[in-house]
Amino acid sequence: MADPHGEGGTRAILAALFANLGIAIAKFIGFLLTRSSAMLAESIHSVADTGNQALLLFGGRSANREPTPDHPFGYGRERYFWAFVVSVVLFALGSLFALYEGISKLRHPHELDSPAIAIGILALGILLEGYSFRTAVVAANNVRGDASWWAFIRNAKAPELPVVLLEDLGAMLGLMIAIFAIGMVLVTDNPRWDGAGTVSVGVLLGIIAIVLAIEMRSLLIGEAARPSDRQAILDTIAASLDAERLIHIRTQHLGPEELLVAAKVAFAPTMSFAEVATAIDEIEAAIRDRVPHARVIYIEPDVDRASSTPS
Repeated sequence: MADPHGEGGTRAILAALFANLGIAIAKFIGFLLTRSSAMLAESIHSVADTGNQALLLFGGRSANREPTPDHPFGYGRERYFWAFVVSVVLFALGSLFALYEGISKLRHPHELDSPAIAIGILALGILLEGYSFRTAVVAANNVRGDASWWAFIRNAKAPELPVVLLEDLGAMLGLMIAIFAIGMVLVTDNPRWDGAGTVSVGVLLGIIAIVLAIEMRSLLIGEAARPSDRQAILDTIAASLDAERLIHIRTQHLGPEELLVAAKVAFAPTMSFAEVATAIDEIEAAIRDRVPHARVIYIEPDVDRASSTPS
């Protein structure tokens, strides 16, 4: 069965889901033993991340539905929608809760119970998150090519890998912040460090959620083809012996692996209707050969009036 989230996407999502589920359970146990607000914030963060991975899996399944009369272009953008929901969940359950809990702890600090247990659980969380993060990195390396990591996150048309990468990165940094905060409580005997660490986790998650929301909003609104794909389409039309000139072209991603191409092409006025229809079919086939995910193509024939006007 084809991976509905792109190459390696489902594997990365499942790795993150099981890692976060295990971490969430361990963190809640740690919170009950230590009463650490940083540990509680990290617990809620892991619960949110577990739910987020479930939403990404659901979005992939929903996007595979067949087109209907009400949705003739299919449901490919479901993946963008649920990835956007993930950013909202991360902000609401992760960032805002951590900020609230951290500020509360700064105002009303209390001593930690069993901090060594908390540090041990957080260290275990780093190991599990590290495995999940490594899985996502390996999957992303198969598709990002020579692009930098930031360029990959900004320009990826499939949302799942950027989401998992940023979530895992945020989780690992959050765990390190929590360990540092608890360590500072032990060194200084000042429980406000626990609250400061919790606030820092909230700020970190808020930044990641905002970045994700901005990127998913762009995909939901509709992004054009990648520059390399657009150039391949232009070259294909230019290579046609029947097409005199490309008048204009519009492209838009209907989903991560489905591209809409609409072009107006000038043909010689001497060509018959049948010849134009055959030429259009050949151009469409050539475009799909070079850009396989250009699945919906509309080519409108026209005549080059500038060249056909008598002098």
